[in-house]
Parts: sequence; structure tokens; C-alpha cells
Amino acid sequence: MINKKIRDVLEKQQYRIVGNHSAVKICHWTKESLTRNRVCYKEKWYGIKSHRCMEFTPSTIWCDHHCLWCWRLQNGDRKELKWKEYPFNSKIDDPAEILDKAIEARKKLLTGFGGNNKVDKKKFKEALEPTSIAISLSGEPTLYPRISELIEECHKRNIFTFLVTNGTTPEVLEKMTKPSQLYITLPAPNEKVYLKSCRPIIKNGWKKIMKSLELLKTFDCRTVIRLTLVKNLNMINPEQYAELIERANPMFVEAKGYVHVGESQKRLKQENMPTHEEIKDFAKEISKYCSYKIKDDFRPSRVVLLMQ
Repeated sequence: MINKKIRDVLEKQQYRIVGNHSAVKICHWTKESLTRNRVCYKEKWYGIKSHRCMEFTPSTIWCDHHCLWCWRLQNGDRKELKWKEYPFNSKIDDPAEILDKAIEARKKLLTGFGGNNKVDKKKFKEALEPTSIAISLSGEPTLYPRISELIEECHKRNIFTFLVTNGTTPEVLEKMTKPSQLYITLPAPNEKVYLKSCRPIIKNGWKKIMKSLELLKTFDCRTVIRLTLVKNLNMINPEQYAELIERANPMFVEAKGYVHVGESQKRLKQENMPTHEEIKDFAKEISKYCSYKIKDDFRPSRVVLLMQ
């Protein structure tokens, strides 16, 4: 259960709490697609319609990492807000109910766009019925004990599922229903940088991530390794990233720059944001040591796509 103080902070940040532990928010690119016909790189690369993509989490304030770059509210960020982030300790909601409530909450958040003259009426109506869901908004989604059922419920409704995990729950990934597209975040080139960057609450986090990378090649869905690159923190040792990428053998690698937003502004500085050129240069360095080469890039999101 999310207490009132935390809920109030999240509501001010435009989250809408769904049930006991889930949340939904309108993605920046959903707004851009509706008002300016600008779309997310997921639409460009993976065919996902930005205006019909729901940003969602079943584990809003629960995670086993305290990543410096994370935009979410973490225990200890604010003196007046304290809670136990791990293990997942909420009353568990039914996946179908969560999904119903999340879609309704998203509709309410989108209501104002219906009266905007810049928004195409047909597109607005389409936006109210999501065709994809990014299970990645906040927290670690695989901590939700019924994550497989949630994915299955989405698929029953023909909703494409993006699941983004930090990789610390290989025992869940091993048995989990396959999403449409699975992301594992590779947060560092080695354990030393990982401990500094992610400040894990759990023991053996790096070993668990390594196990998840080994599992990635066994998935028969789309697979992606996501690099969240932070200047003066984890943008080092490209050869080590390359070795880990080869080991996991994903379909795609996304090298994406850290964004100085949300609660991360209290932990990092504006200077920690790499430029698009710096990300491309680092991606080129990685490509020198592995079979993955740059295939495309998307400047507005400062992200580079690598493939074999």
C-alpha cells in the first residue's frame, strides 16, 4: 500500500496511483504525438504507436536498486518520506483489475487533449485505447508476484508488452511468461561501477544481473539490452560492455543518455548528461569490440541503436 504522503507527492508529479501498488503516467512522447505529430524512437524502430502506448508500473515504490540516475522517488530522497522498498510488501492486486483501472486512469489523464485544437480527433480517440504497454515507469516490475499473469492479461487484449527489468530477478525471468519485448538494463561495465551507480539494497546483485544476461539468449521474444549512460560515472570501459553484450546476444542494444529529470536532479548534475555525439562516440567504441554495429540513432531522445 502506498501511504498518503508518498501518494500526494506522486500525484503532484502527474502519476495516478492504481489500486494498492501500481501507477500510470502519460508519456512525454504520447503528448508529443498528439499535439505535434512527433513520435518516440520506439515507433521509429519497433513500430509502436506513441499515442497508444501506456506508461505503467505494477511496483511503483518498490525496487532493489537505488540507481543514481533514476527519476523515481527513493526512500531517503526526502526526510519526511520513509518506507521499505524491498522486498515487495503490499497487498497484491489482481492483474485484470489493475489493467482495467490503469486504462481508465490514463483516459482521465488524457481528457484535456480532447479539447485541444492541435489534436486530431480520430487520433485522440485511438489514444484512449492503448495497443502497447511499457511496464517500466517506476520501481522493478518483476517484484510484483503476478507479473506473468499481468503479461498474459495484456496479450489476451492484444496489447503489446514492453517489460524493462534491472535483471536482479533471474529466478523470475526463468519462469515468467514472455513479454512481446524484454529489456534488461546493463547499468555498468563491471561490478565496481555497478555498486557505485546502482547502490543495491540486495546482496549479489551483479551476479544476478550476469545470470539474467545469460538467460536473455533463451527468450524467443524481441530482446534488448539497454545502456543508461551517465557521464563521469559509467561511460567507461567499452570493451567490458561489449563482452557482456556478446554474452547475452540480444536482438538490439540501445545506448541511451541519462536525462537530468525528477528526483535524479538531487543526486546528479546537469553535466552528467552526455550529448548525443558523446553517446554515438561511446557506442562506436563498444562496436569496435563486438559484433554489434550502429544501425540508427534518434537525437531527440539521445539514443543509439546497435544490432548485429
